[in-house]
Amino acid sequence: MKVAVLGAGAIGAYVGAALHRAGADVHLVARGPHLAAMRQHGVQVLSPRGDFTARAHATDDPAEIGPVDFVLLGLKANSYAACGPLIEPLLHETTAVVAAQNGIPWWYFHAHGGPYDGQRIQSVDPDGAVSAVLAPERAVGCVVYAATELAGPGVVRHLEGTRFSIGEPDRSVSARCLALSEAMRAGGLKCPVEPELRNDIWLKLLGNISFNPISALSRATMRQMCLHGGTRKVIETMMTETLSVAEALGCEVGVSIERRLAGAERVGDHRTSTLQDLERGKPLELDVLLAAVVELAEITGVEVPTLRTVHAISDLLALRSAA
Repeated sequence: MKVAVLGAGAIGAYVGAALHRAGADVHLVARGPHLAAMRQHGVQVLSPRGDFTARAHATDDPAEIGPVDFVLLGLKANSYAACGPLIEPLLHETTAVVAAQNGIPWWYFHAHGGPYDGQRIQSVDPDGAVSAVLAPERAVGCVVYAATELAGPGVVRHLEGTRFSIGEPDRSVSARCLALSEAMRAGGLKCPVEPELRNDIWLKLLGNISFNPISALSRATMRQMCLHGGTRKVIETMMTETLSVAEALGCEVGVSIERRLAGAERVGDHRTSTLQDLERGKPLELDVLLAAVVELAEITGVEVPTLRTVHAISDLLALRSAA
């Protein structure tokens, strides 16, 4: 199995290292000091489950790699439309693209069935720009339940979780999903093939859509948001509205809001990825979270006043932080 990780940051390098340990032919695409460190020392993984080093090939030029069986996208979703020149050398006729992203993916309504089948979501696939680069037929969905961070160039600290749920947009249990699942499990990761992966997307989104923008607006950690009465109420309302949209699209999350909040509180003083991006001056990945769900609410006729309000304010924050 030949795998390219396009955007081998904290999550991408972690998965790439695990697949390399399982015997896959892994190629990591990165840049800057992180790339230099991986070239010299490999990917060093620091984990409660045991430290290890993976000396996979690392480059900033995908043309060095050539066509692969799987491209794992470790890029932020807001950069997908511009990744055409990077991903094109990696594709052959049957290459699968595995997007380890938060939020609503560009392929969401591909092979969905029902009244929304094939519909494009403008906020995540503006004017079809992402689909033009990443054909939905290539997509294998991936929902990440792992927390990692870069402890330094070439060094990934694995904090918790090893589950990467994958699935086909058409709900089939495909040979390519089974092959990837087997390789991931051989590398020490949990990788169930989920026919109803959209349920997992909404479960993960339930936290991201509320905690991520609120953390950026308040500069607060998970624990601080959960313990502040007024903020907790806003988050509960955002989750309730999000569940209403999911249910209108036929998805079942299967976890109560109170249980989701209790889990978030246990995380402690963790800063969300959106808050970390804000502090580092990076673009904020909010379109696939808030904007997409507000758009889906319009499509399904669900009222989401709190989501709309938080989206309006956080959108201004994103614009100002990018200026």
